[in-house]
Amino acid sequence: MKVLESFSLAGKVAVMTGGEGMFGRQAADGLHEAGAKLFIASPLTEELHKAAGEMRADGGDVTPLYVDLGDEKSILALADDIIQQAGHVDILVNNAVVRPMKSYQDDASAFAESMKVNATGSFIITRAFGDRMARRGSGSIINIASMQGMIAPDPALYDGLGMDGFIPDYFFHKGGMIQYTRFLASHYGRNGVRCNAISPGGLQSHRTPEEFVKRYSRHTMLGRMAGPDDLKGAVVFLASDAAAYVTAVNLVVDGGYIAK
Repeated sequence: MKVLESFSLAGKVAVMTGGEGMFGRQAADGLHEAGAKLFIASPLTEELHKAAGEMRADGGDVTPLYVDLGDEKSILALADDIIQQAGHVDILVNNAVVRPMKSYQDDASAFAESMKVNATGSFIITRAFGDRMARRGSGSIINIASMQGMIAPDPALYDGLGMDGFIPDYFFHKGGMIQYTRFLASHYGRNGVRCNAISPGGLQSHRTPEEFVKRYSRHTMLGRMAGPDDLKGAVVFLASDAAAYVTAVNLVVDGGYIAK
């Protein structure tokens, strides 16, 4: 196989949680543009249906499905449904995340709700598809983590902007996801299943205050925040045969932020 052919996902079946958010849409676009048959699963919001429709209009084989990552029965029903439709799964991207906490002083019930979905839900869906991949002898699991699972928040980024970067559940979850990736790589490796994480940096959107963009960009080596296409290549690489000997890696996609 020539090297560019190894990046193709043609003939592969991918499942991704989420798909309508800022990073999720990039990941979904990358998977379908590389040729994968893609299932995107979430509570089936209007935004998810819209995203799926746009990807299908672009030639993608994309199916939106319902899942409640806080409900084990819902997760297992999703796995059964996809296997019935596609026969097998080659790629799982754990991308969806809920953000019930808005500040450090929020009620502890918000932290518990976050863990129910972001930690326990991720564990259940990964085991459901990972075990099937292991029985088949191949597969790629990709966890969308964050550089905020690697470093502490910087108060100077937020001062005077009415923003709060001290959201404990997100840091707890993303840090745990990076280490859990290594566990999964070890657990499934002997069965030919790879598991890697991607830790993106900050992504600029129309909602990002201009002053925050300036402050954040000064922290990066590339002098800017992430844009609408900066995650796609990393997802396709780790999902594809081009990364056949890559596992247990946390690929940081942050423009050099944490290294500066």
